[in-house]
Order: sequence, then structure tokens, then C-alpha cells
Amino acid sequence: MTKTMKIYIDKKELPVTWQDNDSVEALKELAANGLAVRMSMYGGFEQVGPLGANLPRDDKQTTAVYGDVVLYSGNQIVIFYGSNSWSYTRLGHIDLSKAEMTDLLSNGDVTVTLKYE
Repeated sequence: MTKTMKIYIDKKELPVTWQDNDSVEALKELAANGLAVRMSMYGGFEQVGPLGANLPRDDKQTTAVYGDVVLYSGNQIVIFYGSNSWSYTRLGHIDLSKAEMTDLLSNGDVTVTLKYE
């Protein structure tokens, strides 16, 4: 059986397409026993939370859009429901509409759980 990385927001599993990079491989190791990240709203377009570890990074100037999951400063995960241009390492993309992402993330802080199983 093949293991897959899963992401949950407030216990709801979301469809996500992960990047194939060293950052995601390191994130899989962190998520092997489940990793809960308390996220905080920031800037009216994203949720940000500490991973509790530094991951390999390959930051590139990019414009992130709703659904994008990125690594910021090597130790924070960011999930967008809006858009922002900055230097990030791409981790993946949640395959939901802008309205669905906004509904999930724009109403206060959330807990994101990552599981590699």
C-alpha cells in the first residue's frame, strides 16, 4: 500500500496535490505520526502556522493564490485563500475553489493536521 500525505482543516480532509521536492519529503517525516499546526489569520489572505522544525527550502519569488500551500522562512506553513507575492518554497495546492478556500480559512484561526499514512 502506498503512503500519501493528507491535509485536514478542522478535521475535514482536503484534496491536495503535493510538489515533488525536498521540503515535502521532510514534511512527510514530520507528519508520519500526525502533525497538528495551530494556524493564525494574517493579512486577510492567508493562514500561517509554525511547524516546530526547520525544513529544507528553495525559496523563489512567486505569487501565491488561493489553495496554495507554501513554506515560509523554512519553519512556517502558509495556506492561502487570497493572493500574495513573496519568496516561498512551494509545497502543494489544495484543489478547491476560491469560495471554498475563503469559507474554510477566513473566519478565524484554524488547526491544520498533516498525516503521512
